[in-house]
Amino acid sequence: MGRNFFRRRKLKQESVEGEDFSTEIGVDLEKNLQDLQTLIGSPEDLVIHRLNLGFNVKAAVAFISGLSNKEAIHNDLIKNLLRNREKEAGSDTPDELIKQLKLDLISIGSVEQTNSLDKLTIDLLSGKSVVYVDGTAEALLMGTEKWETRSIDEPISESLIRGPREGFVENLQTNMMLIRRHIRDPNLRFDTSEVGRRSKKKLVVCYVDGIVNPDMVKEVDRRLSSIDMDSAMESGYIEQWIEDSYLSPFPQLDNTERPDKVASAVLQGKVGILLDGSPFALIAPITIANAFKSPEDYYDRWLIGTFLRIIRYIGAFITMFLPALYIALVSYHQGMIPSQLAFSIAATREGVPFPAFVEAIIMGLTMELLREAGARLPRTIGQTIGIVGGLVIGEAAVSAGIVSPIMVIVVALTAVASFTIPLYSVAISFRLLRFGFMFAAAVLGLYGIVLVYIMINIHIVNLKSMGVPYSTPFAPSFIKDWKDLVLRGPIPMMNERPRNLKPKDTTSGNLRR
Repeated sequence: MGRNFFRRRKLKQESVEGEDFSTEIGVDLEKNLQDLQTLIGSPEDLVIHRLNLGFNVKAAVAFISGLSNKEAIHNDLIKNLLRNREKEAGSDTPDELIKQLKLDLISIGSVEQTNSLDKLTIDLLSGKSVVYVDGTAEALLMGTEKWETRSIDEPISESLIRGPREGFVENLQTNMMLIRRHIRDPNLRFDTSEVGRRSKKKLVVCYVDGIVNPDMVKEVDRRLSSIDMDSAMESGYIEQWIEDSYLSPFPQLDNTERPDKVASAVLQGKVGILLDGSPFALIAPITIANAFKSPEDYYDRWLIGTFLRIIRYIGAFITMFLPALYIALVSYHQGMIPSQLAFSIAATREGVPFPAFVEAIIMGLTMELLREAGARLPRTIGQTIGIVGGLVIGEAAVSAGIVSPIMVIVVALTAVASFTIPLYSVAISFRLLRFGFMFAAAVLGLYGIVLVYIMINIHIVNLKSMGVPYSTPFAPSFIKDWKDLVLRGPIPMMNERPRNLKPKDTTSGNLRR
């Protein structure tokens, strides 16, 4: 898609200037170099080495400085060409010469022959180098890509106590290597395509042939092929384009920095999506149950994993419902509060000028501001600002009589509980829905909370991720998948892949999920 965006722009420009322009490589070396410079605007980082191969045979090597490996170009390409110039120039025709260069003399691993100027330009801007030979309408593309990349390090957004300490980086080839280290299966597939009309970034769909449902791969490919944007700067662009419902507060694809998580997902029968330049891989499809699962659940014994998962469900309940329940009970249902607790709450609220709903909104928004500020500040002071700011503002608000101490406790407990949810995007969704529950509780009390809860459940039941119901295995129900739902069964018991994915190979051989 957008293959000829350079050509369309330059053809219009050249038609004004009245010059002859072609999208195919010609036989004249200087004309080919001129066309290349015209397409990319003669940038300063374009390097062109002109060579004399003997017997008046001229050639040229072009590459982008900073994207290509200069040492490999000079040592394995240019020196080799000059050292064997008499042998090269002895070929009968330029076409035979370029074939001889490709087969005999060029010692770079990846060599491709092309006559398309569009392809040549895109590969050149991706880090490859180009070899032109005067008199032939084809060029050689050398795999000399090399640019500065971040070293493999521990994922920042997903910290674990036990598990692999390596995370994805911005280099696509490195990320593919990390997945192959976990899955040494010849059926592992990496389908490569391009995304972005102008950026031309590489995008890889990862799955295991023989496990994944072929219809799932076709659906992912169909949605990816519909992407029409200038550039996908990060995998979040891809996620938002191919999700089922962009109006839903819930994410319909998982994003992760962990190669072991992607490897585990594709072994279930899911599909991984990698984008060049992004350290976050996407996993499709997902369900609401995935929000409470962490790779660490499967690295510890099943009792520990089950306990941690139950804690997360409790944390999610507190995150969404605790402020709303407080508002409903204090404002409408005081009779449901035990007498001693009711007297204590009334005493702490004495002198507070605002109703419980306004209190909760003030403190909730303050906590969100502190959380966002802590995330944006440098790491060395971000945590300090979050902790100290929360303590100082909370104490000052209570001392000034703006909020009650019990409200500070409720908001602080809610903020802590939200951090128990492993999937960050789902945690944000729960924090957002919390304000909806608070408003409903302020208007209708417990009845409002129940109504909003019913509405959310209706939405989740109707929501899908790549065509898979978001509420599975709750509804539709897959009883055999419940052993890895709220409870995490022992590893020997989890010997089947999730039924909702309809995998071709249903037996997993004690596969973690």
